[in-house]
Amino acid sequence: MFGLFNRDPQKKLQQAYERKLQAAMEASRNGDMRANATLTEEAEALLAEINRLKAQKG
Repeated sequence: MFGLFNRDPQKKLQQAYERKLQAAMEASRNGDMRANATLTEEAEALLAEINRLKAQKG
């Protein structure tokens, strides 16, 4: 019953991943390739964590 109100950590990570990719795309459009590379690397780390959680679930 109380599990109903718990947030799904995978959903939160997915949203953070999408925000990082969006920020990386905007940095690329602005010509800031260093920021683009950094944000893309952070997004890939989030994606790895999402995949790890998916593997644990089932």
